[in-house]
Amino acid sequence: MPGNGAVTRSTLRQQIADALRDEVLAGRLQPGRAVTVKEIADQYGVSATPVREALVDLSAQGILEADQHRGFRVPEYSLADYRGMIEARGLVTDGMFRALSTHHPAFTAVEDPRTAAALAAVRRRGEEAQRAAAAGDLTVLIGYDLRFWRELSGLFGNPYLADFLHRLRVQSWVCAVQHLRRLPDVRDHLWAGHTDLVDALARRDAETARALVAAANTHALALIERLAEQA
Repeated sequence: MPGNGAVTRSTLRQQIADALRDEVLAGRLQPGRAVTVKEIADQYGVSATPVREALVDLSAQGILEADQHRGFRVPEYSLADYRGMIEARGLVTDGMFRALSTHHPAFTAVEDPRTAAALAAVRRRGEEAQRAAAAGDLTVLIGYDLRFWRELSGLFGNPYLADFLHRLRVQSWVCAVQHLRRLPDVRDHLWAGHTDLVDALARRDAETARALVAAANTHALALIERLAEQA
């Protein structure tokens, strides 16, 4: 059937993108590392088309960047880049949480079953992220942290805002992981206030939510600055 080839290619495209994203976020593909269509196609034993599409997708997400002469490469983010990402993240979430005080529809009735169920699902992501942080499992933490923020921002009903925040958080993890991987043990170094944040939002307590995120951003920036100085 004509559709089967398209479905297969689309599935391959997503699988390759997911695998390469995991490699970058795990720190196994180092900053500056070139990634070519031929290399990845040979590695996975697939044609060039889904690989090229996957690399373009990752480039759009900020996980890879296009290199005019070498195809694609893992971004080499500087400390100044990280500071900018943290500042941008803070501005986005600050605006989101301020919306609570203007009776944002997503939180006007937290007792509504659909709202309560959505918040409970986000809270479960947060619990998983906290367990990973406590165990020092950075790879698992990153996965759950990204899902947590993706789903949380989705509650505000603006897909453009959710996409923008997700891209920022992916980029900041790509930048941070190169430093965090040098720590022998990341336990006690990672933010784990996810459930506190959800609980504050469920209470429509925007000030506490903003304070929690501000403290998390301050902690993250101080940690990466310290690790960068030691490099």
